[in-house]
Amino acid sequence: MPAKPIEGRMTARAEGETTVFLIGMRINKFRSPRDWWPVARAMPRMLRELSREKGSGLIGARTLIGGPRLVYVVQYWDSKEKLLAYASAADGAHRPAWAAFNRRMRAGKGGVGFWHETYVVPAGSYESVYVDMPEFGLGKATGVMPVGRRGERAAERLAPRE
Repeated sequence: MPAKPIEGRMTARAEGETTVFLIGMRINKFRSPRDWWPVARAMPRMLRELSREKGSGLIGARTLIGGPRLVYVVQYWDSKEKLLAYASAADGAHRPAWAAFNRRMRAGKGGVGFWHETYVVPAGSYESVYVDMPEFGLGKATGVMPVGRRGERAAERLAPRE
């Protein structure tokens, strides 16, 4: 069942610094599922692991399709330290998936491409507005509140908070 829109203008409840992590894959050769299928299967496994672990640092994620070849995930983290800790944790799903991906990449078949971008956004350097929308993006990760509590204009919402 689709989420019900929240009437009016809302903004994310996010406080303080936030980390936005974008990660994705591009299918370069559809006829080489041996190259891209393991990559496609790894991310949902990691997201399930992170959502089960309280305190993992992942506060929200959304998987998106960018055309017939591109799949990516927008992730919101409460700190870059927790993102980096998960990436290097010896007992998590990420390390074995990353090692397997690197082995396939060294084989040089080029059936799948991979990318990621990390943005550490200081407090007061982001703002959001959702009009007649269900909770979405950062607002879904942190919850929403009426825009007026943070300011009616983007410049007000971007002002440093005390």
